[in-house]
Amino acid sequence: MDYTLTDTHCHITCDDLFERIDDVIENAKRHHVGRMLIVCTNFKEFERAKSLKKQHPAIFDIALGFHPNDLYKFEEKDYVRLESLLQHHELCALGEIGLDYHWDDVKREDQIKGFIRQLEMAKKYHIPILIHMREATKDTLDILKEHRPLQGIFHCYSGSYETAVEAMKLGFYISYGGPLTFKNSRGAPEVAEKLSVDRLFIETDSPYLTPHPHRGKQNEPMYVEVTFQRLCEIKGMSEAELAEQLERNYQRLFYNT
Repeated sequence: MDYTLTDTHCHITCDDLFERIDDVIENAKRHHVGRMLIVCTNFKEFERAKSLKKQHPAIFDIALGFHPNDLYKFEEKDYVRLESLLQHHELCALGEIGLDYHWDDVKREDQIKGFIRQLEMAKKYHIPILIHMREATKDTLDILKEHRPLQGIFHCYSGSYETAVEAMKLGFYISYGGPLTFKNSRGAPEVAEKLSVDRLFIETDSPYLTPHPHRGKQNEPMYVEVTFQRLCEIKGMSEAELAEQLERNYQRLFYNT
């Protein structure tokens, strides 16, 4: 059956994947992937993504943001440059941004400061955001509530149904990656089953979190099809039905259609 998928979160301009980017693109095409949202974590990755989009404008969208664990790498000039990209409409989303209390690379107060500054940019330029949230649910939701209205995606979601509902009330979508397919994953399928399909996305977060049964291999966008097929099973939908709905979700969020 013919259908087209979007990988809504892939880091294909990181060094590991970019060195074999032609194979990554061809592999994706063979597995029904018609669009990839490239998520960049620095300006080197952004320049690579910009080059890819120039070559293949129909299959790439670009996001860039300062990850909470990387904030120590960025200076004032970097925030100025990020805002300039927003001003010139070179990004379709700001992210991934958020809070990660699992690691202590950046103090919590500094993470919050960097998160809020980027949220304010997103509001100013009316652009969706990609949320990274790890062991920081309450602070993330509290900050988003304080700075609404916002919209975007909670990427690679692994939280509770209650948290997902709160996120959706704030204008966000929920995206599932490889962990949805893991044999020991019970919570994620149960939550995904309860959520409205018109607020869902799929992703790889490649090169990380390769889905079952490919764990142990480097993740790449072609494997989003595995997560997609698992979501079809969970939602009791045909591939054509779910693919069409996911595309409507993408158009609604990123292109306001």
